[in-house]
Amino acid sequence: MSADNDKKRGGKRRYVGGRVSKRFKGSRELEVGMQGVLITCNMNEGKCTSEAYSVLGEYADQLYGPEKSQECDGSNSEEEDDAEAALKKEVAQLKQTGKGQRRFQAVASGANNVVFMRTHNVDPAKLVHHILSDLHATKKKKSRVILRMLPVSGTCKAFQEDMDKYLPTFLEPWFKTPNHATYQIAFKARNSSHNKRDDIINSIAGLVGKMNPENKVDLTNPELSIIVEVIKSVCCLSVVRDYALYRKYNLQEVVKEDAPKPDPSAAGDAKATQEATEQSGGEDILKAKEEQTEKQAEDIKEPGNGKPIVEEEEVEAEEDK
Repeated sequence: MSADNDKKRGGKRRYVGGRVSKRFKGSRELEVGMQGVLITCNMNEGKCTSEAYSVLGEYADQLYGPEKSQECDGSNSEEEDDAEAALKKEVAQLKQTGKGQRRFQAVASGANNVVFMRTHNVDPAKLVHHILSDLHATKKKKSRVILRMLPVSGTCKAFQEDMDKYLPTFLEPWFKTPNHATYQIAFKARNSSHNKRDDIINSIAGLVGKMNPENKVDLTNPELSIIVEVIKSVCCLSVVRDYALYRKYNLQEVVKEDAPKPDPSAAGDAKATQEATEQSGGEDILKAKEEQTEKQAEDIKEPGNGKPIVEEEEVEAEEDK
């Protein structure tokens, strides 16, 4: 009996809070060679992971069709209630379908408030752009805790010499002659102190310029955005479109109604109306002043002779002399 209890306690210790201990992690950590989707959230990684499976699965089904069932037969509810049984079931699923063959698999990212969803037989950039495009058009909110959803099309070690080797091949499809585009570089590092932002950006910009001199930096409305996300010793890379339009790929911001753009013609009409009003008001003020002056002139005349009082005083002074 005590042996069974120790076995259960040991199993639960290895599977706490939905996270597998280091003994069982294996390839369940973000590492070089992976593709997927980097997802940021705010203090609720468990809920974020659940929403990520839901959102990614829904739109992946639209693009690639439903994923084949990977459930294992012979399991019962009592076994699923036990944490160790749940772990065994997941391992069995991986063995059944082949290692890493599931369409989406959550792996440890190595940073707080960041979830990495590893993908298989899915183009991360195409899928995430499809999601943002639909949310931008429908303004229908699909998540509560997911903030940004960034595709990761390639990964390499986050050291300058490794990036210098990997980036030329990675960036060729978008920037090497005859291809060219306006672009910007979005860089962020987490839990990494050996990467300097300016050095990385200048290095990538120099490389893109050498590929084709027609590639130009545009920080306002670029055609392409090079996303560089460094987590510990792994550099996650992607090249995306509509980065500014889709609010930096933020699922919460992209569903908000766009602020109405000012109408230049309406602004011109309003300005003309204002100028006309000011001109009309100026004429009215001038006319009012003229009428007031005339009235004052009439008030200072003495009734009867119609001569001004000031002139009569001057006459009387001459008579006294």
